[in-house]
Amino acid sequence: MAEVDVSQSRGKSKHSKKKKRRVGVRIDMTPMVDIAFLLLTFFMLTTTMNKPQAMEINLPPGDQKVDVPASNLMTLRITEDGTIYWNIGEEKPAKATPVELTSLLKEKNRANPKLITLIKVDRKGKYIMMVDIMDELNLADITRFSLAPFLPADKTLIEKI
Repeated sequence: MAEVDVSQSRGKSKHSKKKKRRVGVRIDMTPMVDIAFLLLTFFMLTTTMNKPQAMEINLPPGDQKVDVPASNLMTLRITEDGTIYWNIGEEKPAKATPVELTSLLKEKNRANPKLITLIKVDRKGKYIMMVDIMDELNLADITRFSLAPFLPADKTLIEKI
């Protein structure tokens, strides 16, 4: 692993004082390199290679507007404090708890297979609220949904309730 070089001459010259003998040390780096490559290959072979998961989004081309009848549109409004209001078409919004939301979504989509769910989350709300709603849509097997901004008109509509 390491070796000491003691091959210096021991003879004294006439005019020299007694010098300290320097011992040369040479460290063999081969075992360290072997271990480094062994660890590198171990971690490369045992690490799982996962592709990042992404959700597919279908956007309409260009500035094209899509007309949807009000009877085929279910709107979910989530307020700043996490309260969920839902309505279909021009109905008055009703309050829903997160527990009953999945069954409500399943029931309404079974009644109308062309139903599109529109999600509006208040800007002051937390991001986890939107993620939770999208998880509920996933649990209810709903693939047709859209995200829209929570407008002041939505806020006044909810305040009237």
